[in-house]
Amino acid sequence: MITDAFVEAGRLLIRFDAELMEILALSMQVSSLALLISVVIGLPVGALLAISRFPGRRIAITVLNALLGLPPVVVGLLVYLMLSRSGPLGVLGLLYTPTAMVIAQVVLITPIIGALSCQVIEDLHHEYDAQFQSLSVPRTTAVLAYLWDARYSLITAVLAGFGRAISEVGAVIIVGGNIDHLTRVMTTAIALETSKGELAIALALGIILLSIALIVNAVVMILKTQAKRMAYV
Repeated sequence: MITDAFVEAGRLLIRFDAELMEILALSMQVSSLALLISVVIGLPVGALLAISRFPGRRIAITVLNALLGLPPVVVGLLVYLMLSRSGPLGVLGLLYTPTAMVIAQVVLITPIIGALSCQVIEDLHHEYDAQFQSLSVPRTTAVLAYLWDARYSLITAVLAGFGRAISEVGAVIIVGGNIDHLTRVMTTAIALETSKGELAIALALGIILLSIALIVNAVVMILKTQAKRMAYV
């Protein structure tokens, strides 16, 4: 049975099965949009915490780091309560839509990007702050210099966020409902098809998801190697 499932999964992948492609397209759409929003929020927050000095800064950084371990199902539950009919945002009718899934993923991956970028920029700030002050470099220019100097590490943080988003199942199944042709993404489809005994489809989706994870990790390794080479230049 297992052999037959792998063979059928291979056939589905080779002929670019329409159902698989639809699920893959929605997965990439939801995760990419969530990643974009998280970058727009997370990078400025991380940079602000890294270079600013204000009362409660350490507490804010501690909270941000603590959010790295947010349980996905708890995030899904909180977003569900916010978007449900009796919730404060229920009037928008976003529950069980791709938008709700994007919101859940944003909540999950924004702390990752924010915390990692904060650490990277803070290290650079400690190294160059005195020099920048002696040269009277404006704060905005200094931040841009930090971002450029740390671009490889920041891209790694962004890819880490994408990896978390594309592989998420707990939160998105709560707020998305795993509705066919509407909110069914790779992770939720794998869970459903496995429970139904449709191992071929589950395996095909699993191979795609694993391939994406391998590609992301390969890019991360390449960027780390490139960053080390640049450091020696």
